Amino acid sequence: MRRAFDLMWPSVRPDLAWYAVALVAAPLSAGLTVVQPWLLRRALDEGVDGGDLDLLVWASTGYLVGAVLSFVFEGGYNWVTAIGASRTVARLRSRVFRHALSLGASFFDREPTGRLLSRVTSDVDALAETITAGAVTLVLDLLLIAGLAGLLVWMDPWLSLVLLTVAPPLAVVLELIRRRMRVVFVAVRTHLADLLAYAAERITGVEVVQLYAAEEATLRAFDQRLARYREATVWTNVWDALMFAVVDATTAITMAMMLAYGASERFGDVATVGLLAAFVDGVGKLFGPIRELSNKVSVLQRAAAAVDKLGDLLHNQERVSDGTRDLPETVGEVVLDGVTFGYLDGADVLQGVSFAIRPGEVVALVGRTGSGKSTVGKLLLRAYGGYRGSLKVDGIELSDVRHASLRRRIGVVQQDVVLFPDTVRFNLAMGEPIPDERLWEALRRAQADDVVRRLGGLDARVEHGGRNLSVGEGQLLAFARVLCRDTPLVVLDEATASVDSLTEQRIQDATRELLRDRTVLVVAHRLSTVMDADRIVVMEAGRVLEQGRHDELLARGGRYADLVHASASLGAA
Repeated sequence: MRRAFDLMWPSVRPDLAWYAVALVAAPLSAGLTVVQPWLLRRALDEGVDGGDLDLLVWASTGYLVGAVLSFVFEGGYNWVTAIGASRTVARLRSRVFRHALSLGASFFDREPTGRLLSRVTSDVDALAETITAGAVTLVLDLLLIAGLAGLLVWMDPWLSLVLLTVAPPLAVVLELIRRRMRVVFVAVRTHLADLLAYAAERITGVEVVQLYAAEEATLRAFDQRLARYREATVWTNVWDALMFAVVDATTAITMAMMLAYGASERFGDVATVGLLAAFVDGVGKLFGPIRELSNKVSVLQRAAAAVDKLGDLLHNQERVSDGTRDLPETVGEVVLDGVTFGYLDGADVLQGVSFAIRPGEVVALVGRTGSGKSTVGKLLLRAYGGYRGSLKVDGIELSDVRHASLRRRIGVVQQDVVLFPDTVRFNLAMGEPIPDERLWEALRRAQADDVVRRLGGLDARVEHGGRNLSVGEGQLLAFARVLCRDTPLVVLDEATASVDSLTEQRIQDATRELLRDRTVLVVAHRLSTVMDADRIVVMEAGRVLEQGRHDELLARGGRYADLVHASASLGAA
């Protein structure tokens, strides 16, 4: 309960006014409903049997007005609750998505996309159902149960004893069912997240699945997960239906017992027609909210399972902590001194890496796959934290730099360019108010202006995954994305590893434009892209082996020379 409150309170608090109105309407509706059995008894015993026509008219009119007003207040209660709940749920969904965006790369390395989608969609929907048809409307049900039970005891304590014979067994059975439903609903949330995660992963890699004719194997694995989810869902329906059946059966049994008990010799002289009719009416109204309460138990169980999952996500603080200092407007020197880092504890990818990038210098990192060169770029971008040693930008430790300040002063072009199914303008500006003239200038400098004109201009739509662009064209747009921001520090992460020679030449031209008057770190496998660098840093197994210019390193005959010769041999082959 405490965890649910902590999870929901920030989203509920701004809408307290709506819920306050609902809490005013609830007792009014409950009070008008509770008084109806008493009015029915007066109408029958004193109005009909007693011959008091004025009282009969008064009690009948009161019953009718009470029923109408009770309906009005209940409708208003449900209306304001729905408004408040919709606003609360929208705020919660935005909060969950915002929190997910704030998490670090290490979290997304481990968490499947489909499972995150389950948190943002189905788990939040479960809480939405709880707010609109569960927790808030529960107030009205509890008021009705308490008020009607009190009325029945006040009208005849002895006849009300019948309720005590059925209430304890009913409470025990409902509690046992509730506990079982909690377990089942947790299983439903878990299996659904697993199902969505598997589907998202296989749809993302559908080309590989089809190329290797793995459709049947993929479908079998999907059906296995689907079967677990379906079985858990069936059991939720079984337990839910059992709860309804228990309440309905208890209602019928209670009414029969009251009629039989009231008509017995013990009550033969005092159990009037009006009293029995009032008890039948009251019991019917009493078990209505009890029935609804049993339904809300299943809703609350779904919500409890969702709270566990959402709570795990929202309490996850696996992010790179923000700093407190700003970088200067013109970023200069980058210095790594004994930097050690590992993605997993006890498995360091970088081991005491030390080198510097002077202001306006282009430094290239080369090495075999797994040498740690891409990790250096990720640390500089603050995709990961927790490094040991020192990594300074203009004399400021990177861990002390504010994320916003770093993002404004550093640009990155990656091998796997991410393009969103939106306009070219959005993919370049990423929501920033950058003038069209500046975007076109960046496209021209990146040699991508003809690509955008072919698409239809800045308002043309980039298809999902950049399907209407080649790999090289997408990378040219990535260059333009950096150029339109004019960032003083740039990281090129294997930006030409997957393009043809002609496109590579265009990218080389765009690269020269990008490198002008900037401090640049280039990460590359293709040595042809780094020969003109001011300095080349050769890495091996997370360490720096040697560094210098291309001709200097080649003359030394060390590891860089081996890489060049191996690359030349592969090119000749």
